[in-house]
Amino acid sequence: MPHLALYTFGVLKSPLADPAPLTHEFYDLGAAVYQKISQHPGYLARAEPAGSDRGMLFGADWGAWGEFAVPTWYGKGRTVETTALSATLSLWTDLRSAFDAIYTGLHRAALNRRYDWFERTGHPNHVFWWVSEGAVPTWQDGVSRLEYLHDHGPAPHAFTFHHSFAPDGTPTRNNGTGPKSDQVR
Repeated sequence: MPHLALYTFGVLKSPLADPAPLTHEFYDLGAAVYQKISQHPGYLARAEPAGSDRGMLFGADWGAWGEFAVPTWYGKGRTVETTALSATLSLWTDLRSAFDAIYTGLHRAALNRRYDWFERTGHPNHVFWWVSEGAVPTWQDGVSRLEYLHDHGPAPHAFTFHHSFAPDGTPTRNNGTGPKSDQVR
């Protein structure tokens, strides 16, 4: 059975190493959000660096998830002191589970505050695609799919919650708030 890959990317208003309280709040809340999401039904795994320090994304050991990569439109720093981004790469059993995890609870509360922390870039902030069971998507896969989504719009190759596709490539319908559970495999 295929699994759903999800890549998210956002450009932060200030570097992760910024000592400002708002940056600390984002980072601390992120740790709690990851904890909650990892317990959500349908969640399978996410990319995590081996023994990384705060802000260490580039050059970290990501194992099977591959070398850390970012979209071409990211123009801020790449060192621990200057990195100003948040990115995730995860695997899910289905779109409904991902939707429920992202748009409820603590993550929903964080989404409501996203413009406190993130710049508005005019680029998509997430992309989905289906992978075969046992496959581990890479950071470069996520970047390629996000850039494809930006350049070409949703397709079975790269899609969003509101313009989603089943594993066989057929479009799924939604009710305006996300996929209906009987329409998402």
